[in-house]
Amino acid sequence: MTEQVVFDENEPIYTIGMVARMVSLHPQTLRHYEEIGLVVPYRSSGNVRLYAPVHIERIRKIVRLTRELGVNLAAVEIIMRMSERIEALTDEIERLRALLGEDHPFDR
Repeated sequence: MTEQVVFDENEPIYTIGMVARMVSLHPQTLRHYEEIGLVVPYRSSGNVRLYAPVHIERIRKIVRLTRELGVNLAAVEIIMRMSERIEALTDEIERLRALLGEDHPFDR
């Protein structure tokens, strides 16, 4: 019997150099994203930046917005914050619907 590997999207496993190669950015760009608060990687006990898969997905969204859509970093911050808020509100609506046992007429 094979053992099931549990994937944790929040586990910090990638260094800045690895992430830079994965998303085709210079490490300094990733440091800049951290400076302005777009991405906040974990820090090891030796103060090494460590990124989780969830960070990489966020960085890819930032790259899509800036490269493909020409959005500046100030607007990216607003878009990311609004997207996170919408997602949180959607999750809350779904949780409340489940508690009430209701279906939304547009979900059918």
